[in-house]
Order: sequence, then structure tokens, then C-alpha cells
Amino acid sequence: MAMRSTSGNRPPRRRGTSLVALLALVATSGPASGSPLPPAAAMIEGFRRVVFGAEYTGAFSDSSYLKKFAVPVRVVIDQRSALDRRQAVRAFLRQMGRSIRGLDIALAGPGEAGNFTVHVVDRASYAETVRRIYGNPLGPAPGNCIVRASYGRAGITRSDAVIVSDEGDALFRRCLVEELLQGLGPLNDNADAPDSVFNDTSRLTSFGAYDQLILNMLYDARLPPGISQAEAMPLLPAIQRDARRRLPR
Repeated sequence: MAMRSTSGNRPPRRRGTSLVALLALVATSGPASGSPLPPAAAMIEGFRRVVFGAEYTGAFSDSSYLKKFAVPVRVVIDQRSALDRRQAVRAFLRQMGRSIRGLDIALAGPGEAGNFTVHVVDRASYAETVRRIYGNPLGPAPGNCIVRASYGRAGITRSDAVIVSDEGDALFRRCLVEELLQGLGPLNDNADAPDSVFNDTSRLTSFGAYDQLILNMLYDARLPPGISQAEAMPLLPAIQRDARRRLPR
């Protein structure tokens, strides 16, 4: 569940995938590689949808240009749940750093300012945390996780992900993967994506090949923040091909 923000807030939306479904599906989730990747044209269309598409447009969301971090991403873990999830967050950060070429992501060092905060909370603190991040004490806080990305044409300036910890490992893992990836720039969902956390009905609780390809395309140096869809589309065939070749076999 992604919140897109340029200068303000809009009401978050409700996640479509239920906790019961996620818990039932985790046992049948395949390996990270998943099904074979779609053909090039389908991958480019999937990229276009999640990177340039927007569920909401207007004052707080803009689908006309590409969003990504143009600076190193430094992550702060705001661990507030009874179960300490910091090890799981660190492990996924390392995986992202290994898997996404062009992305400089790591934990913020001592005294280093972070620009991506992962708030790990129990259900009882979820609504309060979401409202605090959005600066709206009366705002809605649906779902089990959400990310707010603040951005302009120069890139994403910061992201905040809020993840519920105490409603099962499968749900936590699904939320961790989806919200951290969406906070890097693919801010839309795609119900047609076959094996992707950007599809709320998918079975994935891992960083699969489809999503790895999307993120490697996004963080290709040929796609700067703020590039328009019209400018980016002619570049995508070569970018998709090169990124596909780099994926582990």
C-alpha cells in the first residue's frame, strides 16, 4: 500500500489482500525466481504501470514523471514492536543492495541522517504512527502497512514505511517487501502482474524475479528522476534487455 505525496497528504487506501489469505498462501509461495518472466513487451508495460501510473492523481500524486531516489538511501529502523524485527529488516536491505544495480542503500550510520524510515509497530500503535507521519491526528489508517513517499521532479526526498509486526510472520514479510520496494519509486499497483508484490492478490512474500527486474530498470542510470513517460518509453527496450541479462539465472 503506497502513499504518494508531493507536498501534502491524501487519505490512504485499504489493502485488498487479507491476513487469512496471506497466512494460507505462504506455504505455497514459490522460490524467489517464481514463474518465467513475461516477454519484453509485457515487462515494459508492467514497468510503465507501476512507475508512471498512479491510483490517485491531483495535488498529492503525479503520474506524469518517474520517481526514484537520486541520492544514497540511508535507512533508519524505528523498532517499536514487542517482537524485534530489526534483523529481518537488515537482511532485506542487504538483499536489495545486492539485487538492484544502481541503488545505493544501507543502514544509516551513527550520526548520519536517514531518508527512509521503517517504522515497525504492533497493531495497537499502527494508527497513531500513521497519523503522526502524515501530520493528521484524525486521518484514517487502514490496512496492515503503508508507505509515504515525498517527491518532486528532482527525485524522492524521503520515504516512511509503517509495518504491523504482531499479526504473523507471513504478513510482516509481505508488507516489508512491498512497502520498502514501493518506497523506492514504483508507487502504483498492477493487478495484472503475475508474480509481483505490486499485485495485492499475488502470493508472494519474497523479492521475486519480476520485481527485481522492475527495480533494476527503474534504477538504471539512463532513467533520471523527473523523466516523462514519453521520454522514457523509447529507452525501455534496451534498459529492459540489459536488466534482464543481469538477473541471476
